[in-house]
Amino acid sequence: MKVPFGDLSRQYKKYKKEFDSITSRVFKRGSFILGENLNSFEKDFAKYLGVSHAIGVANGTDALFLAMKAFEIGSGDEVITVSNTAVPTISAIDAAGAKPVFVDIEESTFNIDPSKIEPAITSKTKAIIPVHLYGNPCNIAKIAGIAARYKLKIIEDCAQAHGAEYKGKKAGTFGDFGAFSFYPSKNLGANGDGGMVVTNNERLAEKVRLLRNYGFSDRYNSILRGYNSRLDEVQAALLDFKLARLDEWNDRRRQIANRYIDELCKLPIIIPSVFPGHKHVFHLFVVRVKERQKFLGFMSACGINIIIHYPIPIHLQPAYEFLNYKRGDFPITEKVAEEIVSLPIYPELEEKEISYIIAKIINYFKN
Repeated sequence: MKVPFGDLSRQYKKYKKEFDSITSRVFKRGSFILGENLNSFEKDFAKYLGVSHAIGVANGTDALFLAMKAFEIGSGDEVITVSNTAVPTISAIDAAGAKPVFVDIEESTFNIDPSKIEPAITSKTKAIIPVHLYGNPCNIAKIAGIAARYKLKIIEDCAQAHGAEYKGKKAGTFGDFGAFSFYPSKNLGANGDGGMVVTNNERLAEKVRLLRNYGFSDRYNSILRGYNSRLDEVQAALLDFKLARLDEWNDRRRQIANRYIDELCKLPIIIPSVFPGHKHVFHLFVVRVKERQKFLGFMSACGINIIIHYPIPIHLQPAYEFLNYKRGDFPITEKVAEEIVSLPIYPELEEKEISYIIAKIINYFKN
């Protein structure tokens, strides 16, 4: 059996009639930028999260970047985050002109360790970007407390946390801004690129709306220096359709995750921890194994495609050598980076495929 890590064509096959109808309506209307589909999706996404404002942008990296620009974070400023994340988190900080400052993670959650934040704060620190990695929300209450004491901004990186909750409240709604990606493989994914900035602050929302479209207050009047970062009508229409199914899809991810947890928990493998008050949406199901290359080779030989998220922490990436970090600076981050692997998990994954994956993992450890 061949089991792909992800297969977006399965979603299209299931909803082909609806997807084709949606795109056809947009093309017939002939409006593709900043139109009624975007307005509708922004309202629906804001309502889903329970926030006042949602602003569609070109991608998740831009969502982080524009949130920082709205606070005028730039040259000489520092932003605290983690090295255990996707490169786009750091790319956005760098693009804004600020310096990423890394802190280590909690071994049990893979998320930022709140106890490490305060020692990293300097007079240059302007914001904290907690990453709700793999769909598991950070301990945002502790982070918010630190931010309040030091008058720092919080921009939540929710690229992998659509629908995740902390103590009954959606990820992305705790900070000054929440930044979402709609990259195709996300829990709520576009059929192309897309992103969203969310906030409860009307003034900040209006500033992001200006920033995403050249600073235009009207067609030819640019009142601040802006950018070109717009979520198009086709993607907005498709995402609005998918949003109504997000909770159902997240429930399916949790069902798959529970099967993995129940059937792998007695093996010499570290499975994800889910703590009370944290509603995990399992964008990724990440386990830790010793002798990872051997495990990867075995699974590949069985036809099971598994991926590492992420094998090289950002502080050890060549592009970010200029930050002057070195191996050993973040021991927990480096430790887990050498052991993590992501098992297939997506709503269209079939029961026979899940059973096959579990059986092969059990066989590996028996041998």
